[in-house]
Amino acid sequence: MQKNVQKRSFRKAFSLIELMIVIVILGLLAAMVMPSLTGKGEGAKRDLVCVQMKSIYDGALDMYKIDNSIYPSTEEGLKALTETDKYFKDGKMPKDSWGQEFIYLNNDGSIELISLAADKKEGGKDESKDIKMSECK
Repeated sequence: MQKNVQKRSFRKAFSLIELMIVIVILGLLAAMVMPSLTGKGEGAKRDLVCVQMKSIYDGALDMYKIDNSIYPSTEEGLKALTETDKYFKDGKMPKDSWGQEFIYLNNDGSIELISLAADKKEGGKDESKDIKMSECK
């Protein structure tokens, strides 16, 4: 004969309360982490623009000056660098992080590159402020 066999019941799922507690904890963690992550993407775009401008200045513009003894005039602009495949691969000028062309100014050999940033308009504040190569770190 069989002795009293104790039935053991094993839980194979979480209860609704356990799931709700986990969801609340995850929500609290997300609420703490998200504010520190927002805005980082825009800052990264701005940093990339500075890198691009310095690359254009230190690379293509310097090579142009070596070949021609002067930088392109403001009127010629950066398009002078794209006339041949010599300064940029495939003769294509890089664009800023928002898909716009850089503004080029030559004031008697003092070069400035400008990106109009996210708003694509002159001026702006905060994340929409124009990015000037002279202000890049």
